[in-house]
Amino acid sequence: MDDKNKSIDVVVGVMRNKNQEIFITRRQKNQFMSGYWELPGGKVENDESFSNAINRELLEETGVNVESRHLIQTIEHRYTQKTINLSVFSIEKYMGTPEGKEGQEFCWCAIDQLKDYNLLPTMWKIIHRISLSNSYWITPDEHASDLVINQCNQRLRDGIKIIQLRSKSYLDNIYIEKIYKLCQLNQAKLILNTPNKTFKEACDGWHLTGNELMAIKERPFDESKLFGGSAHSLNEAKHAEYISADYISLSPVNETLSHPNTEVLGWDNASDIINQCKTPIFLLGGMNKDLMDKALSIGAQGIAGIRGL
Repeated sequence: MDDKNKSIDVVVGVMRNKNQEIFITRRQKNQFMSGYWELPGGKVENDESFSNAINRELLEETGVNVESRHLIQTIEHRYTQKTINLSVFSIEKYMGTPEGKEGQEFCWCAIDQLKDYNLLPTMWKIIHRISLSNSYWITPDEHASDLVINQCNQRLRDGIKIIQLRSKSYLDNIYIEKIYKLCQLNQAKLILNTPNKTFKEACDGWHLTGNELMAIKERPFDESKLFGGSAHSLNEAKHAEYISADYISLSPVNETLSHPNTEVLGWDNASDIINQCKTPIFLLGGMNKDLMDKALSIGAQGIAGIRGL
């Protein structure tokens, strides 16, 4: 096989300490992509299960014995030299204190400080996934007064960690920055969903409508920012996945006040789409907090909405 087409199965583990910081290590000089920071892990050996591989790799690299873990994400990443099929495990319980058993640098780092490190390209996908909450609030399109600002303050006080600032018309950058600062003060993320996006606005990422999503063939900005998109069918969801969206909003699951005549997907169709996608999916349309458990039970990341959250 040509080395450029070589495919390698790799496992990595997300280990947290009592402060919810994540354990990361730095690749050594003799390694591929040396100097970059990453999660601990390594190659899956022949005839080895992925579960056994992550147990073995973390013991060899960090000295810990994994007692409980589960698969949270799979990623395919193509380098010039090789393709990495990456399986990401959340390490729920382990014995021992992680360290660099092979001489590698290591540290514990808060999720919001990982941007200060020179990370492997695949790390951003993992960071976005593990930092996603199970709900996000969408602003009403009533930006002419202080209504949205006041509602943002209330939702942030209530513990919302992702706000999608949505508008059908252009918003002034000063207005956007005001909401962005509110989110920063509350350790929350601001996702921008407005027309005429420049991808330079002050925010933590951008959300594309279904039409915007289907009109592009690749990710429109780098991996350091969150990339979300709206989908109303399996075809649109798979396209969002193909162009490397970090999450998908699938709608409408139920009837909504804002789109009373729109055909709904229903829970069964939503479940089928979720089962065919690897990208985290939020359910939208008639959602409220009482439906969270139902959404999680069919494999959704969570729910999103304007009125019900």
